Amino acid sequence: MKEIKAIIRPGKLRDVAEELHAIEGMPGVTVSEIKGFGKGKARNSKDKILYEMVEFIPRVKLEVVVDDEMVEEVVNVIQKYAHTGNTGDGKIFVSTIDDVVKIRTNERGPAAV
Repeated sequence: MKEIKAIIRPGKLRDVAEELHAIEGMPGVTVSEIKGFGKGKARNSKDKILYEMVEFIPRVKLEVVVDDEMVEEVVNVIQKYAHTGNTGDGKIFVSTIDDVVKIRTNERGPAAV
């Protein structure tokens, strides 16, 4: 199993979420509103937020755990629908998940996803 985390522009969330929802067998997606900065330190961004004298940019983080076979499809969908071609489009991170436990049923592994 793999965990895919993607940091994208808030304006791209709808497009990305609709396309992820359409993937057969997609277990679900967690969405969080976040803020941060990249290499450019948010200096030239039009949507920056000043907090405690540090400039941040609002972004959305998507998190999903999928079987290994689904990783490329999910990453490709996020890449395609979050892309604008401009600085600050975001990042996609893929990590290995050792185990998952479903709290309600105590199921483990892929069945818990």
